[in-house]
Amino acid sequence: MSISTAAGVFDAIAAGPPEGRPVLLLHGFPQTGLAWQRQITALAAQGCRVVAPDQRGYSPGVRPKRPEDYHISVLVDDVVAITEELGWSAFDLVGHDWGGAVAWWTAGAHPGRVRTLTVVSTPHPGALADALRTDEDQRARSHYMRDWRETPATEDRMLADDAELLRTLYAGKVPQASADAYVRHLSQPGALTAALNWYRSGRPDGAIGVIEVPTLYAWSTQDTAFGPAPARDTGRWVNGPYRFEILPGVSHWIPEEAPETLNRLLLDHLQAHGKHGITANSPDDDAPDGGAEDAHRQ
Repeated sequence: MSISTAAGVFDAIAAGPPEGRPVLLLHGFPQTGLAWQRQITALAAQGCRVVAPDQRGYSPGVRPKRPEDYHISVLVDDVVAITEELGWSAFDLVGHDWGGAVAWWTAGAHPGRVRTLTVVSTPHPGALADALRTDEDQRARSHYMRDWRETPATEDRMLADDAELLRTLYAGKVPQASADAYVRHLSQPGALTAALNWYRSGRPDGAIGVIEVPTLYAWSTQDTAFGPAPARDTGRWVNGPYRFEILPGVSHWIPEEAPETLNRLLLDHLQAHGKHGITANSPDDDAPDGGAEDAHRQ
């Protein structure tokens, strides 16, 4: 489907009944909405209305050239614009990698609209910032972000030799057909630069606070980008009901490497924090259920 906003037209995958419980899925780098195909199928089967957009820069219809047009506040505005165009006054929000960062910031800025939050891999931005100051392991893991700010050298390296370097990022954990689709997509003129502009956009203008909505955070022990320090510290940044799940032996690419596990966690989370179950989208269910009992913390 196509979603028209003031910023441009976003491409998206959609499934499930139009009247179903709204769920928005945000992908990360270097992927597209296709990364969520297994979650889309599972959620739609439970009666949810699921939309997974190709985010700013990944959708050809929203591909500005300037790095500053990928500032986190602009990416949050995209989420709001997309959901308003879809007619969603409240929705469940799910994000992975960069999509996870956008999800954290959106939940912080618009708690009245985000019914539940699920973030995969990416720690709370405050926890990550603290780890970058105090944890040598996380500083080493994040070094690539500085390297990727070089332009056009980074694009040239990643796309050389049939995008050999870009393909290595998937670490053999992403299905080959999906990896090929991502490489084709990011090999379009200007597409990889747009995706890398997320890293080049500069620091956020302000600080993100604690999250008040019911939150599920899933982190895997073989994640090369995010280490245990910010992952374990993330709970300190959530005041709402919080569940932290560790996936042993799984890499950064959780939605595609461990889809059954993630689907179970996600469906449990939605069931626990919907007054009338997963499928319902009644007016009484539009606001986050702040009174729910806290889930376990690991």
